[in-house]
Amino acid sequence: MMNSKSKSKFKIRHLAVLSLTAMLIVSGCGNNTAGNAASTGSPANAPSSAAAATTVPAADKLNIKVSFYPMYEFTKNITGELADVEVLIPAGTEPHDWEPTAKDMAEISDADVLVYNGAGMESWAQQVVDGASGSKLITIEASKGLEIMEGTEEEEGHDHEHEHEHAHEEGTVSGEAGHDHEHDHEDEHGEKAHAGDGHDHGGLDPHVWLAPAMAIQEVRTIEAALSAASPENAAAFKMNSETYIAKLQQLDQEFKDGLKDTKRRDFITQHAAFGYLAREYGLTQVPIAGLSPEQEPSAAQMAEIVEFAKVNNVKTIFFETLVSSSVADTIAQEIGAKTAVLNPIEGLTEEDTRNNLDYLGVMRQNLEALSAALNE
Repeated sequence: MMNSKSKSKFKIRHLAVLSLTAMLIVSGCGNNTAGNAASTGSPANAPSSAAAATTVPAADKLNIKVSFYPMYEFTKNITGELADVEVLIPAGTEPHDWEPTAKDMAEISDADVLVYNGAGMESWAQQVVDGASGSKLITIEASKGLEIMEGTEEEEGHDHEHEHEHAHEEGTVSGEAGHDHEHDHEDEHGEKAHAGDGHDHGGLDPHVWLAPAMAIQEVRTIEAALSAASPENAAAFKMNSETYIAKLQQLDQEFKDGLKDTKRRDFITQHAAFGYLAREYGLTQVPIAGLSPEQEPSAAQMAEIVEFAKVNNVKTIFFETLVSSSVADTIAQEIGAKTAVLNPIEGLTEEDTRNNLDYLGVMRQNLEALSAALNE
């Protein structure tokens, strides 16, 4: 049964979706262009390398809304200046629990295209997709067709040390450098998630963009859909996407080379966002909490992680940007370890923007942090 807060949130979301449906019906097959919202828009360090040389009048550009930062990075590197691409979720906002306002819904209804990750990352997206049926809005689920891992649960008091040994026996960390993500990964979750995930991803792990090989597939999916939506720009979209994919392939190779011979193969992180990355490079993530970064672990789970860290001589506890590091700090203090950032790139911070970082730059920071921790 929903509590009053949940009922209120549901009603707000339901009314917003009904409003979107009505607006989509009214808009029909028009070609409106939404204005920039104060809380949305393009990151200050917008990609420029993929920009097409042709200058396109604003009225003729595709009006594209994307859910959160990685979708912006991938989409903008495909379109260059051939489209106006704006992020719905404001910079510095944790996207797992973000819900669109009526104003956001109005902007979506005025757009030509909505790009979202899917796999449960955007809890509101399916209602938007359903409401868009029969309208001009084209929706692109970037993770469509990818093999999505389930967010596993484990019982209270489950022994991490035993599970760690069992994971190796079952091939959970069997991915070697050069591992092909197209292979069958039905049982290779590359993670050990805790029970009681506080955010509803539909039981799925949506964090596919954190494995460069999976990011490449998302870029290809977005490019194919945009080319179908705008055939006159298809050649430019294809060229831009291949340029960007070459950079992602280089990034993937850097991860393979940087992580293939580390002293240890497991790492403790604040929430279970790095299962795909772990799977690709033969690592095991040990998350303090589940798929939601704001989930608070129980006392038993905290004790379990502390014991695992002591037994395995873990010297670094990873936390992330956009949420509090208090849980990671507590565990690190308990075992005499240090903390470091492992960034799920769910949004850029002000510091990231000042340093002109993008997806590639943050991922390289992640590689440096992982390599250091795994070689202690």
